[in-house]
Amino acid sequence: MKSIVLAAGYATRLYPLTLNRPKPLLPVAGRPMLEHVLAALAPVRDINHVYIVTNARFADQFEQWARTQGSHAPFPCTVVNDGTTDDSNKRGAIGDIHFVLETQGVDDDLVIIAGDNLFSEPLAGFGEYCRQRHAPVLGVYDVGDLEQIKKYNAISTDADGRITFFEEKPAQPRSTLTGIALYYYPRQTLPLIRQYVAEGNNPDQPGRLVQWMYTRTPFYTWRVPGLWFDIGSKETLEEADRIFRELARGRAGGAGA
Repeated sequence: MKSIVLAAGYATRLYPLTLNRPKPLLPVAGRPMLEHVLAALAPVRDINHVYIVTNARFADQFEQWARTQGSHAPFPCTVVNDGTTDDSNKRGAIGDIHFVLETQGVDDDLVIIAGDNLFSEPLAGFGEYCRQRHAPVLGVYDVGDLEQIKKYNAISTDADGRITFFEEKPAQPRSTLTGIALYYYPRQTLPLIRQYVAEGNNPDQPGRLVQWMYTRTPFYTWRVPGLWFDIGSKETLEEADRIFRELARGRAGGAGA
């Protein structure tokens, strides 16, 4: 099993913090955000390689991380430069997934995660659920607010957790359950990703791929435990930093008890 970490955005909403530094390398509780992402993935059995896809502007910084801190990562990591330089020529998240598939020759089950999504709990349960289903799986989280969900997407599922409705950035959401940037695509679905791109569909938000695919093949959901942070603003970054410092103190206290 392989994993792709999406880290090719320019995070203009976080300027000036991200003017010369990629968002996934910003510190949260004293560690680059990326390391928290990899730590959450660490318990997912069978992942044997991670591709960190970024852009030409920040590739050197990720390469430097890989040579230093990256040597302590739970998986071997390869930095993939998608060749883009700014928002005007970016490939988009789905475009980057396709770029990694084609340039790295990936032909394996695939876990995809955003480099700016943080989880208070490890994702071991996600890996177990994906192995049971052996079908596409979307991580979902209840944001508890119909207004907030308008920034994300709205979904409905049947009693078995299979997606029955999916809409990106809904104007009138029907539930507070949203799909987040945590996906599992088993090997047999990779041709569908290639088909999506070949047909000229929107290559940006990765949820669009879910919206297109769930009508073509069964697509299931897995509820994320604990807290989830989508780091899109200085406020969410500061909140995540505070929470993760508290979690680290709690673990340290528990270890010393």
